[in-house]
Amino acid sequence: MFTGIIEEIGTIRMIEQSGDAVVMTIEAPQIIKDVSLGDSIAVNGVCLTVNHFQDSIFTVDLMPETVKATSLSQCRTGSKVNLERAMAANGRLGGHIVSGHVDGIGMITKKEAVDNAVYYTIKVSEQLSHYMVYKGSVTVDGTSLTIFGLNENEFLISLIPHTMTHTILGEKGVNDIVNIETDVVGKYIEKFIQQRDSSEDSQGLTITKLKESGFING
Repeated sequence: MFTGIIEEIGTIRMIEQSGDAVVMTIEAPQIIKDVSLGDSIAVNGVCLTVNHFQDSIFTVDLMPETVKATSLSQCRTGSKVNLERAMAANGRLGGHIVSGHVDGIGMITKKEAVDNAVYYTIKVSEQLSHYMVYKGSVTVDGTSLTIFGLNENEFLISLIPHTMTHTILGEKGVNDIVNIETDVVGKYIEKFIQQRDSSEDSQGLTITKLKESGFING
């Protein structure tokens, strides 16, 4: 599990392709100080496994589906990437619950400076916008952000100066592609409701059901 708080901006030093699979070597002198073989690291919001590390670099494998379904397919040698290690059990949940399982990609359609903030409008598929709510959380290239505007299949986010300089989003512009992960809590709630509604004996919440479940005595 991740939080969407970026720890370091890494640099891709090597990309090796074998068929549709990719091996990516990333330089990250800060987080490499506390990395072990098999650790999970979110790269632009994509949960990947460390299979080798030394000095200031680590290596990860990208399966064909990951390459096809995320913006990592557009990365090149020298590209900058957002990095976050999996959250420690005693760590702070500074952003929101992030799984590292990207739901899809979005395209930046507008970038506008407003006082000390920068507004980004991002277009996504109808499937992704379905899970977005005003003032809800969204992960963009691994960065935890708040949605403060929704319009059909577009949503609006605001980046403060710290986010602009400490993530790769500050360098993104119109027509750039970003990874999107919607709030996982909303997806679970929808699934549970669908299962309940599709159940043949579903009659809603009743006194009988509460008694049978042990919530009411007598």
